[in-house]
Amino acid sequence: MVVCTVLALDGLDVSMVGVALPSIGHELHLGTDSLQWIVSAYVLGYGSLLLLGGRLADLLGRRRIFLIALTVFAAASLLGGLVNDPTLLIATRFVKGLAAAFTAPTGFSIITTNFAEGRERNKALSIFTTFGASGFSLGLVVGGLMTSLSWRWTFLVSVPIAVTVVLLGMLFIPRDKPSTEESGHDVWGAVTLALGMLGLVYTLVSAPEKGWGSVATIAGFAISAAVLATFAVIENRVKHPLIRFGILREGWVARANLSAVGLFGSYLSFQFILTMYLQSVLGWSPLGMAFALLPTGLLVATSAPFADRFIEKFGAPKLILTGLTAMGLGYVLFLRVGTSPNYVLDILPSVILLGIGFALAFPSINVQATAGIRDSEQGLAAGLIQTSTQVGAALVLAVTTALVSGHGQADGTLSAAAMLDQYRPGLVLSAAVAIAALLVAASPARRRRALARQPAV
Repeated sequence: MVVCTVLALDGLDVSMVGVALPSIGHELHLGTDSLQWIVSAYVLGYGSLLLLGGRLADLLGRRRIFLIALTVFAAASLLGGLVNDPTLLIATRFVKGLAAAFTAPTGFSIITTNFAEGRERNKALSIFTTFGASGFSLGLVVGGLMTSLSWRWTFLVSVPIAVTVVLLGMLFIPRDKPSTEESGHDVWGAVTLALGMLGLVYTLVSAPEKGWGSVATIAGFAISAAVLATFAVIENRVKHPLIRFGILREGWVARANLSAVGLFGSYLSFQFILTMYLQSVLGWSPLGMAFALLPTGLLVATSAPFADRFIEKFGAPKLILTGLTAMGLGYVLFLRVGTSPNYVLDILPSVILLGIGFALAFPSINVQATAGIRDSEQGLAAGLIQTSTQVGAALVLAVTTALVSGHGQADGTLSAAAMLDQYRPGLVLSAAVAIAALLVAASPARRRRALARQPAV
């Protein structure tokens, strides 16, 4: 329950702030491109160091890393709720993402190393990941409630929860000993990955303003690609890399990670556009929007007791395909919306399909991503799948923002129809990304040797 609560808190934090974006933009005078950074700073900090966080948990002790990182998360949440400067606000979001980069894979590996692979672990992981998905989905409702008071409460509400969980974690998380294996921390790998992803996302977001063919944009893409290529070289040469690339050849690992990119990337981008559409185009209040999207959160949350049974009965691959199909259909159906939609006919079907899809696919992808991985690399596998989730989300959101910004800046001078036209390319992108993930998940599996039979790299 301790580690599940923290993962739910991570999900809550992302979606609560998403609901508050219009209010933040109004009070701090921020446009769509700047508001995107409030979301992306968190997921980018999260995704950039997840691999290092998972590896350090394996090497230095999971309990220790978990509690320290959660304390930093609480402090950053408090500061974020008090600042007035947009730059400082974005900085606190980045720090919170860095802290979550250590709590998420550490909590994941605490579970995978304390529950035997098979039915027991599947049940534990399905509950764990469903807590995360539930937090993300129900965060829309909590965010609406908090924003109706003040957008600052979407930051401050995390503080007492995080402090309480730190105290409970000191009591209930099993003590573990640091790894005795000879190891390094691959600092340069972590640095090049973080810098490469930061450069890539920044270039994508700033491209509409600077021009896609401008020297700055082309140079940004080139430098980012060079830094990420350097990361790949480092990983193939250091003794203890952040990523042992051979792990991607095991069973479903590569496809699970690509599916996670599509699942979370499409959904976070869709939520970003949906929040702006419902509040800016339709004029809904944050609370009204939250209750309109409540069915998604309820479907995900109530699936927790049954997720492991579904996985055991039908198999994770089938559930991944079913879930991604439902989400893709939900995005496509939402493309029908106009400036005066009927909630029951135009919005609710998509809300229900997204809830079903997320509930089926999210825990199944996480189970598939860690199946067959030895205990010594569970932190790596956990960090890898969560890196794919968060970095994929940051990249897709950056492209979404670039598309939206490229169609003009949403503000009070635009009509509802013009704002909807501006947002529509983002909706199309979410559907396309989900469909691409479905095609990846449906691709024929290639036979691989079991991990136990492969020598360590």
